[in-house]
Amino acid sequence: MSASSPQELRQSWQDAQGCIHAGPVRQTANGFTVVGCAACGFSHTLPLPTPQELEHIYAHEYYTQEKPLYIERYLEDKAWWDEVYAERYERLEAELPAGRRRLLDIGSGPGLFLAAGRERGWDVMGVEPSERASSYSRDVLKLDVRSMFLTDETAATLGQFDVINLGEVLEHLPDPAGMLRLVHGLLAPGGMLVVLVPNDFNPFQRVLNESMGVAPWWVAPPHHLNYFDTDTLPRLVARCGFEVRHVETTFPIDMFLLMGHHYIGNDTLGRQAHAMRKTLEMNLRAAGASGRALKSQLHQAFAGLGLGREVLAFARKTDDTSSPA
Repeated sequence: MSASSPQELRQSWQDAQGCIHAGPVRQTANGFTVVGCAACGFSHTLPLPTPQELEHIYAHEYYTQEKPLYIERYLEDKAWWDEVYAERYERLEAELPAGRRRLLDIGSGPGLFLAAGRERGWDVMGVEPSERASSYSRDVLKLDVRSMFLTDETAATLGQFDVINLGEVLEHLPDPAGMLRLVHGLLAPGGMLVVLVPNDFNPFQRVLNESMGVAPWWVAPPHHLNYFDTDTLPRLVARCGFEVRHVETTFPIDMFLLMGHHYIGNDTLGRQAHAMRKTLEMNLRAAGASGRALKSQLHQAFAGLGLGREVLAFARKTDDTSSPA
């Protein structure tokens, strides 16, 4: 089924709390259906797995089976990641007073974002369910990373934070709004939220799927349950008690597919495309203030067009914690 063909099919499903999730079918994959859910305000799979059904995947399988080379590739790209993370910390430091530097990274992976913050003088902590990734953070980088899922019970042991980072987390959760409300409670007044999610069903992807016959590789349940874009992510964040301060997207690497560089399923070509993207961004950063400003403007312009591989949002905690409609 095409991602934006006439939406004649609709599907509905009732969760354990009695909420009806219903909407037009966008795609099907691996026994799941992705619908544009009216109740949630973003696209997600039906049915939604329970947290218990997902726990084993992320505690034991994700970094060994789904992404066996993730840590190695992450470290190969460390110089580029250091620049990416420097930009995020620079924006946070501009938003917060100098004395507010306590940060929690939820789904902290191998820990490079936390390490970058520590080098800048931040007080950092991570929560990471993968034993492999959290062990690397603790044993190699000597970071305070807890091997657990963030729940109401575990959150009560952590204290309050000035910043909470959710990098590529919300797309994996059965209840992303519930996670945002939990995070809201962990943030000190006026604290900042940083959220990064894939920008799915974006215009480049739709052209590739509809006009070029490229299968929708970004639809990947049960690992990716939710599918956000430049409109639905900011709306969800705002409904969960945050004032959105800044939205941009990351480089639209899927444009390489439009140029005939067919890297899907080809690791060598994928690394080549990623290397060209890194070179572009590193050269702009190396050009000084003007190059960094141009890079930021470029990524904001991508967001304005709905393009970019991920959506990145910065938001400030407010007192409004109303639930999504």
